[in-house]
Amino acid sequence: MQPSEVVMTPRQVFLSVLMFGVAGLLLFMYLQVWFEEQRTGRVEKRREQRATSGWGPTHYLRPLPRIMTREKIQEYITNQNPKSHMPRDRKEKTENLLLHSEKPTRVLTETSHPQGEARALGRTTGSPTVKLTERHQGTNTLFRKFSEMKWPMDVRPLNKSLVSDGKWKRADATQEKRRSFLQEFCKKYGGVSRPQSHLFHMVSRIYVEDKHKILYCEVPKAGCSNWKRVLMVLSGLAPSADNISHDAVHYGKHLKKLDSFDLKGIHTRLNTYIKAVFVRDPMERLVSAFRDKFEHPNSYYHPVFGKAIIKKYRPNACEEALNNGSGVKFKEFIHYLLDSHRPVGMDIHWEKVSKLCYPCLISYDFVGKFETLEEDANYFLQLIGAPKELKFPNFKDRHASDRRTNAQVVRQYLKDLTRTERQLIYDFYSLDYLMFNYTTPFL
Repeated sequence: MQPSEVVMTPRQVFLSVLMFGVAGLLLFMYLQVWFEEQRTGRVEKRREQRATSGWGPTHYLRPLPRIMTREKIQEYITNQNPKSHMPRDRKEKTENLLLHSEKPTRVLTETSHPQGEARALGRTTGSPTVKLTERHQGTNTLFRKFSEMKWPMDVRPLNKSLVSDGKWKRADATQEKRRSFLQEFCKKYGGVSRPQSHLFHMVSRIYVEDKHKILYCEVPKAGCSNWKRVLMVLSGLAPSADNISHDAVHYGKHLKKLDSFDLKGIHTRLNTYIKAVFVRDPMERLVSAFRDKFEHPNSYYHPVFGKAIIKKYRPNACEEALNNGSGVKFKEFIHYLLDSHRPVGMDIHWEKVSKLCYPCLISYDFVGKFETLEEDANYFLQLIGAPKELKFPNFKDRHASDRRTNAQVVRQYLKDLTRTERQLIYDFYSLDYLMFNYTTPFL
């Protein structure tokens, strides 16, 4: 035998084949998930192009039909795939290709961390092929069980046993009307037994507070900063909501989201925790988002959104504006919003509530409104048995000297738009207007 020749023993051959088999199985499962995400994205893109066909770089303000048919509303409710553009320093990708298990096994987890850290692969005991096969079968069973849940979920009566003060009668009556209205709207236009969107996307904006069994769906520009402060106090992370900074609320990663749990954890919490969503008049929310992100210095929104908006929608833009993205006008922002070929994606601050919280698939037990935020929030704290000294904060921690965005402020911004543009904004948010019973704005 020549020195250069290597003879493999049967054991070595077996181990080599086994390793190739495991690697192939992992690759196959990863590609399955990747192809499904790509397919969903293409379907959504085609649907959006059909809905706004004819909009292009020049004629991107083609009016949509003003009559919202039952079929069109039903399509909007059931076929949504929220892929909002989020700031890089806040973007979380916590979707597991396999579910967590109590038993040790090899789990490939894809996640992003602030410093780009990677989670190592767990070691296994026993045959990895058998473990992976069992895990894959268990995952399919759980996905099937979750997808076969009753959609929309049943609306449960509010547990009012912890409300002892009679002063909440008006708030209680208002709450029952809102819940009933939303439920009837979804019954009439929902018409769906199974969701069409990715399960983890559906719950990606929902925050979890396990101690008081709360699920809160975050709607930016509708009091979400102060709600996160309250959740931090309820979970024991802070003694008071008054001293929690804006950065600690949004960048501290203190609160858990529902999509960080496995399917069993999501299923259990959706069926046993009290689910709350707080909304706002869509036009006010839109103007508030514009003022916050584009009328003040911002190291993310100006270079990412501002530069792209100015480049596409401002003829003969100066070099300085193109370089720093500052000074976006409201009319330019609206052109971006209504353009089916946006130069940069959507953002959660002006995304529709129907795409953030899925209120016709996830039946919320409590529907609060920004317009009555303090009363609604404090009534909710009574319902969940929060400490009596905890009150919902009403301070404004960013741009405190600015006037709050209200109907009068909105009118000042809308006056620079054409009637067609105003109508198109309403059309864009029409589902939010309808399902939360907001008055149609004067256009």
